[in-house]
This record gives sequence, structure tokens and C-alpha cells, in this order.
Amino acid sequence: MKPIQMVDTKGQYLKIKQAIQQGIEEVLESAAYINGPAVQRFTQSLNQYMGSKHTIPCANGTDALQIALMALGLQPGDEVITPSFTYIATTEVVALLRLTPVFVDVDPVTFCIDPEALQKAITPKTKAIVPVHLYGQAANMEAIMAIANAHNIYVIEDNAQAIGCAYTFSNGKTVKTGTIGHIGCTSFYPSKNLGAYGDGGAIFTNDDALAEKIKMIANHGQKERYYHEVVGCNSRLDAIQAAILDVKLKHLDEYIAARNAAAAFYNNAFANNAAITIPGVANYTNHVYHQYTLVLNGINRNALNTYLAEQKIPSMIYYPVPGHKQKMFSTFGLPEVNLPVTDWLTERVISLPMHTELDNEQLEYISSHVLKFVNNNI
Repeated sequence: MKPIQMVDTKGQYLKIKQAIQQGIEEVLESAAYINGPAVQRFTQSLNQYMGSKHTIPCANGTDALQIALMALGLQPGDEVITPSFTYIATTEVVALLRLTPVFVDVDPVTFCIDPEALQKAITPKTKAIVPVHLYGQAANMEAIMAIANAHNIYVIEDNAQAIGCAYTFSNGKTVKTGTIGHIGCTSFYPSKNLGAYGDGGAIFTNDDALAEKIKMIANHGQKERYYHEVVGCNSRLDAIQAAILDVKLKHLDEYIAARNAAAAFYNNAFANNAAITIPGVANYTNHVYHQYTLVLNGINRNALNTYLAEQKIPSMIYYPVPGHKQKMFSTFGLPEVNLPVTDWLTERVISLPMHTELDNEQLEYISSHVLKFVNNNI
């Protein structure tokens, strides 16, 4: 059996090696390393795939979130509602801009922001909502947009873990996550479903005015060179990464199908075990399985993590400390919040290997050892 990895980027690369090397070579031959043809080509391809009016590439997913918030013209002290159960980048950028993060609870089935909790958290200072499409499926965007529109609040989708995910509205219309809110953001970190061989990110919007401002902010606040209209930053997707991503984008739906096949294997293996809750999928979304995350019931999660490592099976705990308990926010004077679902999940979730290169032998080995540990410790 091949060694099991949490993410196998090398195995994936070997299947597309020739196309990747050709793309890199074209960039090197052109010597257009910044905003060259490769970046333009990938931007157009991604825009078409997403079905967005505007796609603006940038240096990484965290920059994408920060630039999106900057484009909204928010002022220090304005409140931004986010789930606490997410990677810190979502709220880190809120803090960097001296905005006030407001942490709310998540749905226990989807792990995404709970619209009811969101509604209760809105105050006159609320200016934006950042729902996170966690682990690879969509938050309830129809409910979120209804709340946002009723209160005239901006919505920025954190789509870093769910690129390629489809959301279906109650009227039957289906669109890609990241294109529903006022702005969408994604990351091309190597482990992502569409991952670069370095860093990268992108921002999506259907609003012409916001698109113009986002482009300016990502390019030192300028439309015309040396004429800086707003305070911006320097956030660019380099051409080599764009060439790599353009190749991989052609395979993204294939990659999503492979992840779903692996998830189906896991689901079948764990379906009838009362101590294991497999990932739930809401009826308005598919799942692209950036992570395959179990919830353990009455099982020592950390002990399972250790046991699996002893069997040479990697596993990860996303996320052991939620945002509302992070030390970095201790100086913000935030009120204490009670987020029972978030606290419950942080003690019970564990993510198993999930990538496009998993084979049945590996999946059988992983699932059998999970079941062995669980059944011996019930």
C-alpha cells in the first residue's frame, strides 16, 4: 500500500506533469511574471467557471478577505458577524482593519453559520456578514442574503474551502458559492481543492463599482499608474502560479468527483456506528469535501488522533480553539459569548485524509482502523 498522506499534491501533479511544465515554461519564455498573459488567461477561465461578472486575482486568500472588507469602506468599530468555528484568517482581517468581530454559532449538521444566530446578533453597528462555506459545503446563503438585504448589510463569502461547490435556491436556480454575496473570496493554498504550488487567491463580485475598487486596492490604490486614489496594498497572483492553476482548473470537477467517491467510501464504512456522525449535507448544496470531518460521540478524539498516527494514518483537528476563545482578541473588549454548538464541535471533530489520489486499499485501511479504535472504546 502507498503511504497515506493527508493531502497528496505530488500524486496529483504527476498525472498532469507535462501540462504543468509546459505552462511554467511558457511563462519563463515570455518573461511576463507579473500580470502577464498567464494571469489574464487564468482570470478569464476562472471567471467563466464561476459564472461571476468580475474575477480579481490576488496574492492569497487572507488578502482576498482583507481587500474585500477594505472595498466596503467600513469604519473602525463597525461590526462584522462571522462564525467562530473557522480558520483564524476569516476574523484576523476584521481585527487588522480595527473592525469589531462578532462571533456567532454554527449549525450542528453543516458546521456553517446558523442564520438564526446571525439574525439575533445584528445591531445598528452591523455592517457586514462573512459566512464561511466550511469543509466544502455551502452555508444557507438564501437565508443569509434575506437577512442581509432586510438590514442593508454587506455579505462577503469566505469560499476558500468550497470552490466548485454549487448552491441551489428554492426557485431551482443553481450558482457557484462565492458568487452569491456582494463579494466572494477564495484561496489557492496548495492543499485547497484548486491549489497552486505556492500561494494565491481571488475575489469575485457582480458589482461593477465594487470590482473597480477591489482592483484599485489590490494594486496600491491606483487605476492609472502613479495616481493613487485610495489606500491600497500590493496583492498579486504571480504568473507561474496562474499558469499552474489554469491547468488544474480544467480538472477541478474531476477532482471534486474523486473526493466525493472517497467520501462515499467513508460514509458507507461509518454509517451504522452510533459513536460516529458522518458529514451531513444540506438539501440546498452539494459537498466538495475539502475536508472529511467526523463528529465523535463518547469517544476520546485526541486518543483516536494519536492511535491513527501510530498506524501511519494522518488526521487533523480543525479547529481545536474557536475564534471567540483565541488570545488575539483579548484586547478588543469583546463581550463573552455562549456558543454551545461551536464548543461542542471543537471537542469532537476529527478530519481524515481527503484528496484526489486516495485508493480503495488506503480507504479500507483508514476506515477499518477508525472503527477498530471506536469499537474498542465505546
